[in-house]
Amino acid sequence: MSAVARKPNETMRLIVTTFVGVVFGFLIGVSFPTLSLTKLNLSSSLLPSVDLSYNEKGKSSISDFYSYVKKNSSSTQYQRPNDTSKIWVPTNPRGAEMLPPGIVEAKSDYYLRRLWGKPSEDLTTKPRYLVTFTVGIKQKNNIDAAVKKFSEDFTILLFHYDGITTEWDDLEWSQRAIHVSVRKQTKWWYAKRFLHPDIVAPYDYIFIWDEDLGVEHFNAEEYIKLVRKHGLEISQPGLEPNKGLTWQMTKRRGDREVHKQTEEKPGWCTDPHLPPCAAFVEIMAPVFSRSAWRCVWHMIQNDLVHGWGLDFALRKCVEPAHEKIGVVDSQWIVHQTVPSLGSQGESQNGKAPWQGVRERCRKEWTMFQMRVANAESAYFKAMEMYNSTTAH
Repeated sequence: MSAVARKPNETMRLIVTTFVGVVFGFLIGVSFPTLSLTKLNLSSSLLPSVDLSYNEKGKSSISDFYSYVKKNSSSTQYQRPNDTSKIWVPTNPRGAEMLPPGIVEAKSDYYLRRLWGKPSEDLTTKPRYLVTFTVGIKQKNNIDAAVKKFSEDFTILLFHYDGITTEWDDLEWSQRAIHVSVRKQTKWWYAKRFLHPDIVAPYDYIFIWDEDLGVEHFNAEEYIKLVRKHGLEISQPGLEPNKGLTWQMTKRRGDREVHKQTEEKPGWCTDPHLPPCAAFVEIMAPVFSRSAWRCVWHMIQNDLVHGWGLDFALRKCVEPAHEKIGVVDSQWIVHQTVPSLGSQGESQNGKAPWQGVRERCRKEWTMFQMRVANAESAYFKAMEMYNSTTAH
């Protein structure tokens, strides 16, 4: 009899205990809704099975960090923090090592966003290409015609060297364009400061154009198709042959889509695969792939603002350069040679403003050539010393 009586009591006790345990577990879960992975001491063998990577451009990857730790855990490259509640991620961008990878935004963009609504609903489209013009108000009509050659798949970015911006507001496209205004600066000054590779990373191609280009015979979408077709990492449209050309390489040829080599004046080319006979475009209307621009941006000097000499050095950023740099002939432009930057100079020692600007351009070309030569010489000398040291 007593055994039978105890059985229901034990059953009831089990039910009550289970119920209390469930309630307690629920309350704990509500009190601690998230669990930091930095406080878990997981075996490295388990980590690869946990997919915590982020696919968004610019997001750091937790799985990359774990791979790094696993690879370097036995070396001095990675020192595990003594305090496991602290975050230290050496695979994060420099300066962001104390942040968890999932919150790091290493890259940005020029996509315009709203001040209201859901962030996920801000962008109905994401332009794939970027085109920049360095402009003054006197070329407003020409820029208006040029911008209309680019579809909504292009972000439009205007650099205003004359400080005038509101006078562009009557143009329909100007309302969705990006405007940056700093007086009396060149497009390469702007490019170095506002076109960092991590800012323009979403764009497949970056157009960095002057303001005095005639685009009657140019179609941006067709241009992109040809660049992809012919594998061009750095390119420019062909130039109208009868409009004061400096180089034969950039002269439009009417019998082909693209050309990558040319013949120049005797003695101008020491090698048919080197500038100005190949691997060469001018700096008035260059177009860069994302990867090529990442290299070129690092080569632009902060103080050499005119970019003279850069055209001869672009080949250092792609390989083989004579195959990946070229001129698109079937989409061509006219260089109107408007001396706009000359008027932004100052008269000194009895010289006109444009003369001082031109002298600075020539000096910068010489300085840039010397810097490139000195940097390469120093590198190869250091490598020679290193190799001789390690050989013994």
